[in-house]
Amino acid sequence: MTWLSWRQFRTQGATVAAILAVLAVLLLFVGLDLRHLYSVSGLATCASNPNCGGSNYDAFLSHYVPVRQLLGPLLLVLPAAIGVFWGAPLVAGELESGTFRMVWTQGVSRTRWLAVKIAVVGTASVVVTALASLVVTWWYSQIDQINNSRFQSDIFNERNVAPIGYAAFAFALGLCAGILLRRTLTAMAVTLVGYIAAQAVVMTSIRPRFMAALHATGPIEPPPGAIAVAKGGLPPKALTDPGDWIISNSVTNAAGHSVTNIEIRPDSECANTGHCLADYHQNITYQPASRYWSFQWHEFGLYVGLTAVLIGLSFWLIRRRLS
Repeated sequence: MTWLSWRQFRTQGATVAAILAVLAVLLLFVGLDLRHLYSVSGLATCASNPNCGGSNYDAFLSHYVPVRQLLGPLLLVLPAAIGVFWGAPLVAGELESGTFRMVWTQGVSRTRWLAVKIAVVGTASVVVTALASLVVTWWYSQIDQINNSRFQSDIFNERNVAPIGYAAFAFALGLCAGILLRRTLTAMAVTLVGYIAAQAVVMTSIRPRFMAALHATGPIEPPPGAIAVAKGGLPPKALTDPGDWIISNSVTNAAGHSVTNIEIRPDSECANTGHCLADYHQNITYQPASRYWSFQWHEFGLYVGLTAVLIGLSFWLIRRRLS
């Protein structure tokens, strides 16, 4: 049974493995050159401070821009592709064609049949994504150190362990959709929509609540000229550290009410800007940069939990609802 499952999957698996190997070799050479540029630029001694390196900072980030533009979306697309092209057709294709009956009549139980398919293709999905994440995370390491914004969604979702959880979830979602719907194309469409919806919900509503956010309140520092407060508040400045994830940023008046769209100028009516700002405070809700790895593991665990639920549901559907 294991051999049969591997034979059905080996062409796809070998193709993806070959593409990943070629990509890894190319990125190895480019990444080593990027590390050399980082070393000779002097930025290693002042990472996360754009003013420290001066023109070297912008010069370093200008290297390999096309590679970054192509590589960046890889770990956003890969888990979804795994769910759509590996997960959804895995069982739906056999249910649609009726070939599953031949295996079931050869003394192979439904549970074992499904378990072997999950073991072969599911494991391949996780391994491929883990290797891709390792390569991408390594390649971007110096750039991420300089940008110091690992909580940014397009960076957080493409690095370290989170993409592995996404791939496992997408595969399980496709598998379950295929068993439930029994139509390959329909299952593929549902998998894609479901995966995108899950990502959106987690990013906007669940991830910010993995750990209780911290709050910082402080006076507004008087600027040298005019100051305008619009929706979104002011730059956090000294209230937070570089790399912190700013969840909310607002300005309140003496009564504690949020204010927007106000403008204060150091003119004749308000010659002392500091005095004019005395009744206003900046309020920031944030997650400190030091919690990055905690959030990575929380998100990984969430998606692994969802994967387990979907896999369990798939086994239940195979045993109870298919004939």
